[in-house]
Parts: sequence; C-alpha cells; structure tokens
Amino acid sequence: MRVLYEAASEEGRDEFVVGDVNELFGKKGNFRVLQFSDSAIQGALDLDYPERIVFEYPQAIIHLLQHNHPRLERVFQIGHGIGTIARHCRGARFKTAELDERIILASERFFGSAGESVVPGDGRLIMEGEETETYDGIVVDAFTDRGVPRHLTTDRFFATAADKLDAGGMIVLNVTGKGPGDRLIGALHATLRESFSCVSAFMLQADRATEVRNILLAGRNRPIEFRTREMAGFVPFEPAPGHIILETECLLGNDERSKE
Repeated sequence: MRVLYEAASEEGRDEFVVGDVNELFGKKGNFRVLQFSDSAIQGALDLDYPERIVFEYPQAIIHLLQHNHPRLERVFQIGHGIGTIARHCRGARFKTAELDERIILASERFFGSAGESVVPGDGRLIMEGEETETYDGIVVDAFTDRGVPRHLTTDRFFATAADKLDAGGMIVLNVTGKGPGDRLIGALHATLRESFSCVSAFMLQADRATEVRNILLAGRNRPIEFRTREMAGFVPFEPAPGHIILETECLLGNDERSKE
C-alpha cells in the first residue's frame, strides 16, 4: 500500500489509513481504500473507473431505498465512510452524521466526497433532533473496531428512527455477521420488529456457514420489495429468533455482539 494519510487512535476514535493499492480482494487494478487498524476496509474507490461502486452492500442499499420509495428525496445516514451511498443515490438529499471529523476531511480530500451535507457528531443524537416524519430513508452504516455501536442497536433507537420516517419510509442497516445463526443478527431482527411491521434480512453468500459477511437488515411499515438481479449478490434469509435489545441493556454495558 502507498499510504496517503494516517490517523492515530484517539479516545472515541479509531485508527485508520488512506492508501492506494494495486490489488483488492484478489482483483488487479488501481484502488484507493479507507482502512481501519483491524485491516477492515470501510471504503474503496476504483481510480480507473471512479463511477463504479466497488462493494456490493452500497449497491444493494441504494436499490432497496429507490425501489421501495421511487420518489426518494430525503435520507438520513449514520456513518459517512467515503460517501459512496450519498454520491450514487441520484436526486436524493442526504444528511449524514459522522462521529470522526478526520473521516469527513479524508473523504473530501482523497475520495472527492461532497462534505457540505455531512454533520460531525453522534448520529443518534443528531437524528433525535430531527423533525417527525422528515425522511424517506435512514441508513445505518457505522462501525467501530468492535462492530456496530451498541446505542445504534436498541429498541429505543429503532423507535426514534421510525418516528423520523414518513409513512413509506425505510431504515436499512449494514452489519456483519455469520448468517442465519448469528446471535446479534437474530437480536437486531427481533428488535427491529418492535418498531416496524415488515422486516427483511439479506446476506452475501459465503463458502462456510460460519464465515463473517455483510448482512443488510431493512425495516418498514409497508411490504419490502426488491429485484434479485439488483441486489448485487445479496439473498434474503430468515435469522434465528433473537431477544429484544433493550435500551437498559445498552446502558448497563451488556453486549451480544458476535464480532470482537
């Protein structure tokens, strides 16, 4: 990797690096990546074809949002990364919350992200301050080195998200897990159902059932529709039954996260 920028670990903020590589997931090319200290790549840009979306999950999220809300206008996103979803969701106005201001600056400088719609701060707190029924979509794509922040997984968080969505609105979460038997995925699915009448789960196929992969969870108060060919390899599945993640559980510090 040819390192372009490094950010050290600080209290509440993870270490990350921006660099150029000539191979990504076994494919040759010219790529620019945003990578955290655990080697997890949180964003990638194909320098030869910058309009191409490199990862599958942003493609699937964009399809779910646009297919279920054809007149998609306003989206709230927690977790900025390199700004792929907002950049490719044509016609929609995004308000994105990003906890680490260094991520915002790096995405502007090295990935061409438009930072004017990105607000520094805790995404949940910012969302709580929004008006009721403001958004057509909410996207949660936030990670720390331990996984999705716990306060973005509770019953109270999802109830707040439901309050900020319009009648046809949808929330989509990008998480990682081991498929149908993953405890956290089952708990998230069950907790979403407390606030949304329709909840769907989608996962990328993997060689082994226990292999960690991207998983999308979507919640809505209307049926969730999709076109398989537009889901970039994500397939629907039914998570194992799980417990409700209570706000009090989060405050007490309990954690059902399967990824350490």
